[in-house]
Amino acid sequence: MMLSVFAVGGLPEFVAGDDLVTILGNAVDGILHDGDILVITSKIVSKAEGRQVNAADREAAITSETVRVVATREHPGGVTRIVENHLGMVAAAAGVDSSNVPDGVVLLLPVDPDATALLLCRQFRERFGRRIGILITDTLGRPWRQGQTDVAIGAAGICVLEDLRGSTDANGRRLDVTVPAVADEIAAAADLVKGKSLGLPVAVVRGLGHLL
Repeated sequence: MMLSVFAVGGLPEFVAGDDLVTILGNAVDGILHDGDILVITSKIVSKAEGRQVNAADREAAITSETVRVVATREHPGGVTRIVENHLGMVAAAAGVDSSNVPDGVVLLLPVDPDATALLLCRQFRERFGRRIGILITDTLGRPWRQGQTDVAIGAAGICVLEDLRGSTDANGRRLDVTVPAVADEIAAAADLVKGKSLGLPVAVVRGLGHLL
């Protein structure tokens, strides 16, 4: 199997009201192959949706996005809340983020990442006449692990889990619980070329067409 991952250049700074279908479609026109997976950072979806609030309202925004508080930790700058948000994600500060946004504002997660992924998937398949998968990603920490990684928070046109139960391993042993979270693995791979400070919010992953 040959796998390639590359970032998509030439994208503008997204603002509220931007047409993601048109802007992203124009950016990948002539690039996409049949079976490609387009991996999109959730931040540009949030910006296009206008999911921006004043930084002074950050704590209130976290509260409004919270369904359940999982843990809290006090530190010199205040209190960090690990919570479950409306999307079912467990994340620090409910995913409310101040990176890669103008001073004085913070960004909330998209309203419905699956719905946005489905819209993009349908439009791109119709426009380009190819099987295209869409992932929308965000950055999360892991329990009892240092650091963060990107995971999928929205998907369309792609199997997000690869169910290997009932098959056998290389030694012929039956697999009974193995279900790789392939969408999260793809999200992490794409983040290696997108980065957090490169201004490259979209990547193409090629070579996994069997997941579409």
